[in-house]
Amino acid sequence: MKINFDEIENAFLFMNMGQSHGNTVILNKETGEMYYQSEYGDSDELPEDIDDDKYIELPDKDELGLGKRLVFRFISEFLPEKMDKVEEIFSRKGAYARYKDLLEYEEKLDEWHAYENEAEKQALKEWCEDNNIEVSG
Repeated sequence: MKINFDEIENAFLFMNMGQSHGNTVILNKETGEMYYQSEYGDSDELPEDIDDDKYIELPDKDELGLGKRLVFRFISEFLPEKMDKVEEIFSRKGAYARYKDLLEYEEKLDEWHAYENEAEKQALKEWCEDNNIEVSG
């Protein structure tokens, strides 16, 4: 069964909301049904056979290499002269806010968002392929 890629992408965005995330989405690979779990509110009731191989938990950004590694890839391509500054930024808490401030100052924030979105889509599509999940759209 093919699963609409937009649904997988939306579930991925749900999982990665907020600072500490705390959200999980489990996909039934046979039916395409998704079960949303959240530490912060309502969660879907999980089926009794949730341990079956037909279910898989969607990955988060870090599992797909879309955290700091993506930041450093972007900087090396678009602002290599700022690499030391970005390394310094990511050596302390609150790095992403300071990183985005730097990008805004350098007028690269829109490029970062486009780069990040494209990297997320590509990584999710590869994850689907690696896990034998057929997608449409």
